[in-house]
Amino acid sequence: MCGILGLLLHDSSIDCAHEISEGLSLLQHRGQDACGIVTCGPKGRFFQCKANGMVRDVFDSNAVSRLIGGMGVGHVRYPTAGSSNHAEAQPFYVNSPYGIVFAHNGNLINTASLLHFMDADAHRHINTSSDSELLLNIFANNLQQTGKFRINEEDIFTAIGGLMEQCKGAYACVAMLAGFGIIAFRDPNGIRPVGMAVRRGATGGRDYMFSSESVVADASGFGEWEDVKPGEAIIITRSSISRRQVSGPATFAPDIFEYVYFARPDSVLDGISVYRSRMAMGDNLADEVQRVLREEGLNVDVVIPVPDTSRVAALNLAQKLKLPYREGFIKNRYVGRTFIMPGQQMRKKNVRRKLNAMALEFVGKNVLIVDDSIVRGTTSKEIVQMAKDVGAKKVIVASCAPPIRFSNVYGIDMPSRVELVAHNRDNNAIAKAIGADLVIFQTLPDLIGAVRQFNPDIKAFDCSVFDGFYVTGGVDDAYLQHIERIRSDNAKNNVQLGDVGTLEGKGGGAVKQTGISTNGVKEDVQVGLGGSGPINGADDTVGLHNSWMGAR
Repeated sequence: MCGILGLLLHDSSIDCAHEISEGLSLLQHRGQDACGIVTCGPKGRFFQCKANGMVRDVFDSNAVSRLIGGMGVGHVRYPTAGSSNHAEAQPFYVNSPYGIVFAHNGNLINTASLLHFMDADAHRHINTSSDSELLLNIFANNLQQTGKFRINEEDIFTAIGGLMEQCKGAYACVAMLAGFGIIAFRDPNGIRPVGMAVRRGATGGRDYMFSSESVVADASGFGEWEDVKPGEAIIITRSSISRRQVSGPATFAPDIFEYVYFARPDSVLDGISVYRSRMAMGDNLADEVQRVLREEGLNVDVVIPVPDTSRVAALNLAQKLKLPYREGFIKNRYVGRTFIMPGQQMRKKNVRRKLNAMALEFVGKNVLIVDDSIVRGTTSKEIVQMAKDVGAKKVIVASCAPPIRFSNVYGIDMPSRVELVAHNRDNNAIAKAIGADLVIFQTLPDLIGAVRQFNPDIKAFDCSVFDGFYVTGGVDDAYLQHIERIRSDNAKNNVQLGDVGTLEGKGGGAVKQTGISTNGVKEDVQVGLGGSGPINGADDTVGLHNSWMGAR
């Protein structure tokens, strides 16, 4: 899961990096591993800064001041495919053709065949194990087939249409062509989110933004938020906006886990308020909790949410059941989201750093703890133990999501099925595994109903982690075993160089990749592109100079 952002200011003399940095901070919940910004300045030159770390640490005032230009692309990364190595921080760049910068959220499921095509037919070198770099090179290769010195919107639409025929999986992408403009497109199933917004520019004209979530547009003064449609591509220059449906019909199935956990509650995705959907999840879960408690002959004294994602649902549940709602866990806001931390030991260690239980809300009580979901069980087990340590009589855990029993192949880190606490376990076994007296799950029909009611035009959601149905097809047991190997915690400590082997990526080395040091230190690279003429008559110029970074 990642966050992507593209920004084009009408006034090219105003630098956009500060605003992109601020926008990425609003998407930090989507990725804490690495972040990056590439801007396009005079004469089509790219200016880049990316590194492992949080947005606030990577983009200090000094770093932002060196990112010149009125359009740019930003990314926050949480790795699912590939490694956690610095070399795989996005946005990615290729210098041929035309100079392209690319940021991607999602995951491809046919990387093996695409890598073979890149090697045998396109003759393009893939330098990392990231499918984002692969996706970029598919796009670049399709553009190169035009053979043109100057390209136009028609050529770009054709290239993206070809990409959608070649690439299978989930992808929401933002790209930037040097001296031309910014581009966004979304896979034919619309699994991962991206939208567009507009505002009046500082000196007239219109500024445009692409973002994973609407909250970034709201905070930056943009309006008219509109989701990029599944299979649609949008091209924005300073003089025009063009959009086209470039893929054939497919089932529109946004990932329902966005509403359960990943998206901010103040975002609207595909016409659905995340906040309102979580309220409805709480209402529906209340009915299931009431039914199960009646069957078990149990009563509850207090409802306590696991901050922050489950608060909205827990409050609605408590109100519907007429139970006291209390904040029993105090959150340390300087510890990130444990779900997207790399490594089981780190996740476990940080649960107690992140949360502290207040004894007065637990002592001698039957406590209903409401969480958004139970994935590995790491957080849930620690939370249950914390509640018992401070005197809870009984601990019942209620999940806003159904049991997660299957791997996610579309960009969320739910890797090995055996790591999922619900895999091959019934509810009683899950409760025993996390130390709870009882565990209650939302039913899948109730979860779908809670979200879909706010946009009945969406006929399906990707619920593959719950039901094992993968909307794109092409996912069999052999593929699932493959991704379980490459996404394991051990694999993420290494970096793949294309298909030639593995290098340790733990820092301190002197390996150079695409002009980027892998020693874990923040990079700040200016990429100069010689000016040999404008693309499509744009003001900025760009040539095909073979710079060290990204040379193919």
